[in-house]
Amino acid sequence: MDLSKVKAVVTGGASGLGEATVRRIVKSGGKVAIFDLNADRAKKLIDELGKESIIYIETDVTNGSQVEQSIDKAVEQLGGINLVVNCAGIGTPGKVLSKGTPIALDQFEKVIKVNLVGSFNVIRVAASAMQKNKPNEKGERGVIVSTASVAAYEGQIGQAAYSASKGGVVSMTLPIARELARDGIRVMAIAPGLMETPMVEGLPDSAIASLSAAVPFPQRLGKPDEFAQLVESIVTNPMLNGETIRLDGAIRMQPK
Repeated sequence: MDLSKVKAVVTGGASGLGEATVRRIVKSGGKVAIFDLNADRAKKLIDELGKESIIYIETDVTNGSQVEQSIDKAVEQLGGINLVVNCAGIGTPGKVLSKGTPIALDQFEKVIKVNLVGSFNVIRVAASAMQKNKPNEKGERGVIVSTASVAAYEGQIGQAAYSASKGGVVSMTLPIARELARDGIRVMAIAPGLMETPMVEGLPDSAIASLSAAVPFPQRLGKPDEFAQLVESIVTNPMLNGETIRLDGAIRMQPK
């Protein structure tokens, strides 16, 4: 499958890695439904890239019934879906103990709910829709790509919730891929390292320089379009299935 034939749902598609993925799909001739809560950014993207290729559906990925309704709308308006890219996520830091006081449990739960449960929520509903697709010449009905993180492997101090959520994304990729293989649906994940996303762009130049120096090669932050390029590689290579690919310039995160 190539991007020109893609009818995609991109969660978190109004900014960062999701936005870059939307841009690459649209420029390649595909169509996209953006699932996000940031209507202003999504509408600016639609105005720039064209209403004929993008729709915006306000969606909270943690809400089961809302995701079901949003997938139904995407199928109806795009004429089906054959690609999902899960980019919606949060990275709220928090130590288990701060000056002897335990972290609020709801802070941990929120990160898990958005990053892990939210990704699974979209996968379960999208897979049901993809099952109904007519397989292409290679037997494929769809591709699902979720966003993990190098924090799944080398979580830093203060990243217990984030690492747990992204570790869950990594761990569920293979069993879901095995289950959906019968339907011709491939399931992959990408584990980015340090990327030029809105969370990082707000840091001082000195902090960005320090982060860039930690990457062996290329010694810089990753670009969102490099994430989108890897999504394209996954979509176009039918042998990629059930795996998490690190996109990190060989960085291995230190404890802090």
